[in-house]
Amino acid sequence: MVKLNVDGISVHLRQHPHSSLSSISLTTSLNLFSLSFNYSIIYHSYICPISTNKHQAIDTAAYQRHQVLLLPRGGPSSSSDFSKSITPQMSMSANIIKPSANYNDEVPAHILNNPRYYPFKDCIGAIDGTHVRASVRLKDQTKYIGRKGYATQNIMAVCDFNMCFTFVWAGWEGSAHDTRIFNEALRRPELLFPHPTGDKYYVVDAGYPNTKGYLAPYKGQNIRYHIPEFQRGQSSAMRAPRGPKETFNYHHSSLRNIIERTFGVWKARWALLRDMHVNYTYEHQVSIVIASMAIHNFVKKCGMFDEAFNTAQQESYNPRGTSDELHEEVPSTNRTDDDGMLMAAIRDAIAQDVMESRRRT
Repeated sequence: MVKLNVDGISVHLRQHPHSSLSSISLTTSLNLFSLSFNYSIIYHSYICPISTNKHQAIDTAAYQRHQVLLLPRGGPSSSSDFSKSITPQMSMSANIIKPSANYNDEVPAHILNNPRYYPFKDCIGAIDGTHVRASVRLKDQTKYIGRKGYATQNIMAVCDFNMCFTFVWAGWEGSAHDTRIFNEALRRPELLFPHPTGDKYYVVDAGYPNTKGYLAPYKGQNIRYHIPEFQRGQSSAMRAPRGPKETFNYHHSSLRNIIERTFGVWKARWALLRDMHVNYTYEHQVSIVIASMAIHNFVKKCGMFDEAFNTAQQESYNPRGTSDELHEEVPSTNRTDDDGMLMAAIRDAIAQDVMESRRRT
C-alpha cells in the first residue's frame, strides 16, 4: 500500500481484493473519494436546502459530504441501481475545488517568471465556459441544444495558473449563454464565487464584459484576438499583431489559454465526459462532472509526474474537445459604466506596457 497526503487528504493506493485492478481512496474526516482508472467515476451530492436553483456549484454551504464510487463504464442498469450503489454523505468538496488562501495577494509564478506576461501581474486566473455531452429525454432536448448542435451540459469554471479548477458551476442547459451564467455566479453570494479584490482580475474572452475584476480583449471587426487568427497569413508580417490593441489581444489570448488547456487535460482523462451513458440521470451527469474536476485537482496537487499535465504545460498544446470561439455577450444590470471605464483604462495601460516590453526585447 502506498500512502500520500495532499492538502490534508490521505491517499491509499491498494489492490482490490477480488480484482487485478488497483483503486485509490481519498479520505478525510469530512469526505471520501474512491476511484479506479479502469472504471467510471460516479459522484453523488445533495444541493444546499437554501438554494432553489437546480444548478449545482461547489461551495461549503451547499455540500457537506460527497462520495465517489466505482461502477462499470457501461453505466448502471437503472437510476435506482445507481442510487442504491452509493450512500450519499455530506462532504467538504470546497477543500478540493477552491483557490489558494492567498490567491488575491500574490503574483502567480507563471506570470512572475515570464517577462511577456508580467504586464498582467494582477491577473489571478481565467474564466470560461465549456460543454460536455448530455443524455436527456427527447422532450427536454431543445433547451439543451446550443451552438454545438447536440444536447450538452454547460459548465462555468475558473482556473488558476497551476491548471487547477478554483470554482465550478455545472448543470446549465447547453443553450444557456456563458455570460448569463457568469452574471448569476457573481450575483449569488451562496455560491462563494472567488471574487477578485483590489486591482486583481481574471482574464475572460470577448463574450464576457470588460468590467472591474474581469479583463476582456479589445473587440472590433478588424481586430484579431484568438491565437489561430494570428497563425494565418503567408508571411510573418501578415501573422504579426498590428498595433497596441492586437498586440495586447495576442498576449491576453495566450495567457487566457490556460483554461483551454486545463479543460483539455480534464476532458482527455475522462472518456465518460465524451459519451455520457443514457442510464445516468441528468443530476448524476452533473455530479460526474464535478467529481472528475475534483480528482483532476487532486492529481495535479499530488506533485507526481503526470503525462497529461506535462503535455498541457506547453503553450503549444492544442486540446481537443474545447472551444476557442467568440460568445455573444449578455448585458448585465449589476455593473456600472464606471466599472467599465475603469477596466478600459487598465486595459489601455497594460497594452502600453506590453508594447514597451516588446520594444525592449
